[in-house]
Amino acid sequence: MRAWDLPTRVFHWTLVTLMAATWVTFYYAEFLQDPTLKWHRWTGYALLVLVTWRLIWGFAGSSTARFSAFVRGPAAAIGYGADLARRRSRHFLGHNPLGAWMVLALLGLVAFQGVIGLFTVEHNDLTAGPLYKLVSEDTQKLLTRWHRLAFDWVILPAIALHVVANTLYALIKKDPLITAMVTGRKPRHDYEDQREAVIVVRPILRGLACLLVAAAIVFGTIAVMGGKL
Repeated sequence: MRAWDLPTRVFHWTLVTLMAATWVTFYYAEFLQDPTLKWHRWTGYALLVLVTWRLIWGFAGSSTARFSAFVRGPAAAIGYGADLARRRSRHFLGHNPLGAWMVLALLGLVAFQGVIGLFTVEHNDLTAGPLYKLVSEDTQKLLTRWHRLAFDWVILPAIALHVVANTLYALIKKDPLITAMVTGRKPRHDYEDQREAVIVVRPILRGLACLLVAAAIVFGTIAVMGGKL
């Protein structure tokens, strides 16, 4: 049965690709003959647009993609975690209550990383974010340090936890989370949240329209604040 629409699945794998690209374009900039980190900056812009798109899609997308369908309070997440520890089987078509908070955390971390990247300075003005002149030199240094530490010590471990959790779900609970994010479908089951995803009309067209809005928000904000790409 239908679980995820195409735009949501494209978002997921594009996010994976861009996160890998940001790591490669920073740590292997010399090998890529990119001393000014041009490719790194553009992958950062792309990530900001992508996260903004996901926030919009959380209100305009299909039923399983909407925040109202899967974001529940901390009590629900704790309760699900307790049931998981007791090996009580509960199945969700979309994100389970605990996984939903992981999704929100990852989106927040990527957004935070992208935003502070706009103010960082790596070596000189040629390798600076477009808004670095809006903050003091001390703040630039602080944000640059956070930009590195957050990726290495927070985002990468969070991604690893996310991958391990999804893998364990597939192996132990026989819940094909990864496969479903490829095919868009899950086996028939008595799911707690929804019987089947309600896909919006013309999801690709709607997704592209939301992407244009997201790009306008990101690049428009940078331009209004005086930044140059």
